[in-house]
Amino acid sequence: MRLSVIGCGYLGAVHAAAMASIGHDVVGIDVDERKIATLSKGEAPFFEPGLQEILTEGIASGRLRFTTDMAEAAGAKVHFVGVGTPQQKDGYAADLTYVNAAIDGLLPHLSPGDIVAGKSTVPVGTAADLTPRVEATGATLVWNPEFLREGWAVQDTIDPDRLVVGVPAGEPGETAADVLREVYHPAVGKGTPFIVTDLATAELVKVAANAFLATKISFINAMAEIAEVTGADVTQLADAIGHDARIGRRFLGAGIGFGGGCLPKDIRAFSARAEELGRGESVAFLREVDAINLRRRDRAVDLVVGAFGGSVFKKNITVLGAAFKPHSDDIRDSPALDVAVRLHGLGAWVTITDPAALENAERLHPQLNYVADRDEAIRGADALILVTEWDEYRRELAPEHASTLATGRVVIDGRNGLDAAAWRDAGWTYYGMGRP
Repeated sequence: MRLSVIGCGYLGAVHAAAMASIGHDVVGIDVDERKIATLSKGEAPFFEPGLQEILTEGIASGRLRFTTDMAEAAGAKVHFVGVGTPQQKDGYAADLTYVNAAIDGLLPHLSPGDIVAGKSTVPVGTAADLTPRVEATGATLVWNPEFLREGWAVQDTIDPDRLVVGVPAGEPGETAADVLREVYHPAVGKGTPFIVTDLATAELVKVAANAFLATKISFINAMAEIAEVTGADVTQLADAIGHDARIGRRFLGAGIGFGGGCLPKDIRAFSARAEELGRGESVAFLREVDAINLRRRDRAVDLVVGAFGGSVFKKNITVLGAAFKPHSDDIRDSPALDVAVRLHGLGAWVTITDPAALENAERLHPQLNYVADRDEAIRGADALILVTEWDEYRRELAPEHASTLATGRVVIDGRNGLDAAAWRDAGWTYYGMGRP
């Protein structure tokens, strides 16, 4: 089937390449000429495991191409809209400028029977507002939210755990749902749940899922705050309650909290939309979820400062990680970088290392020191702080080896990902998050 993908950022580039990899004829469209030039050469513009391979394959096969010309969307059966919805600069609400621009640019090239499938994360009610404009062309608007995990986005697109399609009532919606089943035929054929809803429910599914995950993370971090003043161990607490099948252990890892381009801005936008709908009290707890999350960054800095008796002035601090999570080069709202910048502001000499995100980090914060090689970054450090759970820090860095490189013996485990006993046995003073 011929598809177009409007917006070739993280979501759109992955979706376009993944759809081509399962046999569709795909054109990706974006206004950013540099990005389109990079993608057209078969080069991934950001780090995402597996993307480079399917991008190269798609370009070589002829099933995948990229352009800045919106007119190239004409003739596609399904048009996926995957542009960004950043937080507004003057508030918490989502900025729909790019969504509206994408729809406006696409309208002249739609034909009766076409399907416009929104994938962007939008406030509930957005699809209802857009529907009259799309229906005026004879096309049908549906909402098909994405549930990508950075670092696993290719897998999550090709082999998702569920597919959700919000459609209008009646025959146009039924037809559109059938077409989307055909688009995702490999996953549907394997039995992946294909859930058809109304438009509003599909919009809510995405933000509700992110709100739940953010709440679960902040819950265990709230328990870490209690553990820190009682002498309890939050990791043992998480293990114990995680055995309850109603709760589960996943996302109960206490640490410096979540970041990235989705969870923080999505829960804020959800709160703002609930206020607009007159139901702000229904999700008022999300304000505290956000506040708890940000407090954990403060706590990580406090642990470093406390380890040196109240001042890190002229101390050499090595920050292990820059991306907001492993297997990604995404530094948007990265807790790792936030902690690094705060330590720098307190007078520390901060060195950051990361397997994928250094170029992005240095572009944003050139005042910090960046070293690609892990061991060179550790050499001469007075303290280490683990802030991104890359395996080469969490699993592959032996404390005995770190002792041959660092000057000091202080390690702050901002992700509770290290073996505390092993580091202490090797002579290090270990500080965890919510751990004695």
